[in-house]
Amino acid sequence: MKESFKRVATRAGAMAAAVAVTTLAVPTAAHAASYNGKCGAGYNVIDSMSITTLGTVYLTYNSATTQNCVVTIRNNPGTYMYMNAAVQLTGLDWTRQYDPGQYSTFAGPVYLYASGKCIDWGGEIGSVYAQQINVHCG
Repeated sequence: MKESFKRVATRAGAMAAAVAVTTLAVPTAAHAASYNGKCGAGYNVIDSMSITTLGTVYLTYNSATTQNCVVTIRNNPGTYMYMNAAVQLTGLDWTRQYDPGQYSTFAGPVYLYASGKCIDWGGEIGSVYAQQINVHCG
């Protein structure tokens, strides 16, 4: 069943507010989800955030295309659950690229050209968020 646009928009808007109140616990290296090239050839990890013990959201960059990519990966794939990966130019909601849905392993990849601009990026697993705002400017 498709999620309504209103719910998706509400969740995406809530990401910014939730990051201030979400406590992030870093999983041990043995349990951390690995990136494994989900964005494709030429993309290198430039940042990542743990989403408690549930998984990791990765920000990657391809210098040849000057494009960013975000993917959210679960530590323990299994049953389908709500996940999201999102990226946008800071202050420009209309540029938001996101992939909300019910997934068993990962959400994304989502891509954005942001040359010379700052971005907001993050991910969600279940109801737990991780997001950075106004970062990676350049």
